[in-house]
Amino acid sequence: MVTIPMTVAGGKALEVELLRLKDVERPRIINDIATAREHGDLKENAEYHAAKEQQRIVDARLAELADILGNSQIVDPSELEHSRVSFGSTVVATDLNTDEEFTYTIVGGCESDPDKGLISFNSPLAKQLLGKSEGDEFVAFLPNGKKEFEIQSACFDKDLLIFSAISKPVIFFEKLRFFPSGNL
Repeated sequence: MVTIPMTVAGGKALEVELLRLKDVERPRIINDIATAREHGDLKENAEYHAAKEQQRIVDARLAELADILGNSQIVDPSELEHSRVSFGSTVVATDLNTDEEFTYTIVGGCESDPDKGLISFNSPLAKQLLGKSEGDEFVAFLPNGKKEFEIQSACFDKDLLIFSAISKPVIFFEKLRFFPSGNL
């Protein structure tokens, strides 16, 4: 069995999403299906088909979340050393060619969101950051080419991980709003 490392905040966010889907969304969708059935002919009943599609999406996500949580290994980054870049570290690095500064936090694969600066520990950049410390310069071989970086700082930023973890489930629930019966 392959375990998936995940931060405490990431694990909590997935548990919250699982509970909301199971206790709020799925019962609402079942009710929507029952209401749509009362309207008669199911072949041409758009509300019924929309609710059934929503149910398929939620059931698939519930199965995915159960699988992820069942195979996850929760790692508390606050208990790790962050003088060197490690899992859960927030790293500020400067591209030595452009002087552009980047901030990345190294998290588990299912928590990653590069647009928010959350990169998977398995990503090419994170693999090259791990073990480095403040002041280290290194060449990173990335999919878009070779880049030179200097690490400005490496630390654990609990608030950043908690905020990022909380915002992830909201994105999934927003997607459900596009269905006609979505009453979020």
